[in-house]
Parts: sequence; C-alpha cells; structure tokens
Amino acid sequence: MAEHLADARALVDELVGDRADAWDRAGHLPLPVLRELGARGALCAQVSPDCGGLGLTSADNGELTAHTGSLCSSVRSVQTSQGMAAWTIGRLGTAEQRRAYLTELTSGGLAAMAFSEPDAGSDLSAVGTRIEPDGDEVVVTGRKVWITAAAYADLIVVVGRFGTDAAVVVVPSTAAGVHVERVPNPVGCRAAGHADVRFDSVRLPASAVLGGGRQSLAMVITTALTYGRMSVAWGCVGILRACLREATVHTGTRVQFGKPLAEHQLVARRLAELLVAERVATRTCEHASACWDSGDPDLAVEAILAKHVSSGNATQGAASAMQLLASRAAHDGTVIARAYRDAKLMEIIEGTTEICQIVLAQHAMAGSGRSRD
Repeated sequence: MAEHLADARALVDELVGDRADAWDRAGHLPLPVLRELGARGALCAQVSPDCGGLGLTSADNGELTAHTGSLCSSVRSVQTSQGMAAWTIGRLGTAEQRRAYLTELTSGGLAAMAFSEPDAGSDLSAVGTRIEPDGDEVVVTGRKVWITAAAYADLIVVVGRFGTDAAVVVVPSTAAGVHVERVPNPVGCRAAGHADVRFDSVRLPASAVLGGGRQSLAMVITTALTYGRMSVAWGCVGILRACLREATVHTGTRVQFGKPLAEHQLVARRLAELLVAERVATRTCEHASACWDSGDPDLAVEAILAKHVSSGNATQGAASAMQLLASRAAHDGTVIARAYRDAKLMEIIEGTTEICQIVLAQHAMAGSGRSRD
C-alpha cells in the first residue's frame, strides 16, 4: 500500500506540479492529464486491484487527496467526483456492473456524480429527476446543477426517483438527450469542470441502473456523500498545508522594521493558529479514515465532522495566509488567492456548514439520550 501511495503522489507531482495557476485562470484542465491520472489509478485509488485500482485504504487515499489538494483543488475536485462515482458503483452495482464501470474508470474514463437540482440542494430529499422503466429500457428525465467534473465526464452517475423509491443510473454523456452546459466563472475550483446537465427523455438499457434500482433515497445519498465528505475534508487539509508552506516561507524571508515578519508577535500568532488549524484538520480526517477502514458504524457522522472541521479551518487558514502575505497574494495567479477562493467553496459543497452543524447537533442529542438511559 505504501508503495502505491508513493507512486501515486509522484504521478501527481509529475502531471500537476506547479501548473494549477495557469489551469485556474484558463478555467480548464487538460483532458490528457486527467485521463492519465485515471488510467494509473490516482483518481479513484480505493478501487480494488481486481478492477484496475490501487486498493488504497481510506487513510492512504486521504493522504493522496491532501497532496493533490495542496497543488490543485480543481484536480482534487475531479478526484473527489471520480471517487464518489466509483464508490457508489462499488456499493450499489452488481458484480457485472462493477467490473464494467470500475474498469472503465481505472482505464482513463472520467465520471461525475449528479445529485443537486434547481430545487434540491441541501434538501436532497426534494430530488425530482425521474428514472422510469419502459420495457427493457429506462427513461431519464430531469435537470442537475453544479455537477463537478461533468464538463469532462464520459459517464454521469445520476441519482433520481424510481417510482416511489430511488435509483442510481449510469448515463453516458454522449447519449441522445444529454445536454451539458458549463457553469460560467465559478468563484472557486475554476477548472473543475462544474456544469449543469439536462436529461431530456434519455433512453438507456435497464442494465444501466445500479443493482436494479428501488433503493432508499436516504441510503443512496448517504453512500455517495460519505465518500465525498471524506474526500473534501482531506482536500482541505491539502489547502491548509499549501497555505502554511507559503506563509512560513514569506514571513521567514520578508523583513520589516529590521527583522523577519515571523519574529513579530502578531504575525507569529497567526502562524501558530495556521499550524494548529492544519494539525486539527489532519487528526480529524485521520480519525474518520480509521473509522472507514475499521468499518465503524459511526463513519457517516465522523465524515461529516471531518468535513465540517477541515472546511472551516481551511477557510479561516486561507484568510490568515492572505493577511500574512498581503499584496503578494492579493491577485490571481498566486497559491493563496486560489486557496482563499477554493476553501470557501468547500464550506458549501457536500453539505453546507449549516447542514453539518444540524447533523452534528442531532448526533449530540442522540448521544445525550443514550447516556441518560
């Protein structure tokens, strides 16, 4: 496992390196880069070697995600999207579907996971996209919005209504009736390929429905979002590490009033707070990954906790780094400017800060009730 992680990190260094600023300003990631990352297992690294993946643990995949996030949050966003799609296929698909779809995703194919709709954001119970059986086919009708990596995807993994239940269907982006429109000028992760997707009576074989459908909507959402929250949380660790790296270099070399900035007490306080933010986020993510790898029943709530802590710390940490670097960071084309924008988006996706707080409060109350019994 350690060897696979080291190889994947080296691959990310080679293919991403210091190119993130140019990609961010262009609003586009090179498809050959994404396809090579995917074909060498780095976009969904927890997939089993039986299906062409690296078979990483959640902990090792988390460190890979953090490393990617420290270089380019847009690439990390595609990594999150691909991983969510692969995890959902792995959990809900039949053996035949797993072999077919996961092998495609570890051979250079790209995927997006489609949840959100115009009237279903934080409240995903309001999903209205329909997946309707019609003989040996299904018909998909609906609209999804702000779907990460959809502009690059070969496959779009769509959550929708299946009669009175729910289902997940794998839709080729080239299928008749699929319309993909990029989100113009997103504030963060500008090159992540966010797009709105419309499905106009898209006909697919019934075999495209994972596991035959008729699953609980809550179960489907929890399955995919738990992976997504873990990935976003680790990605925020990467943002914090990038901010800490840039801040320490700058404050250690920039001289004001006769000494390096880092020797001024108020500056040192910000550096200490930034270090604490990174370490707390890392430890919270490590705990959540340990729960994942051990099969802990509290995994879902620990993933929410990790996402909540890490995204909040990344937003605050990026703001502190911006303050420390001042005019050196206050323009496009700098690591901190990207981190400042990207981190804020992480407090919104895969469950807003407020949704995370509500779930955590409910968990606290449930635990309080058990302690009184």
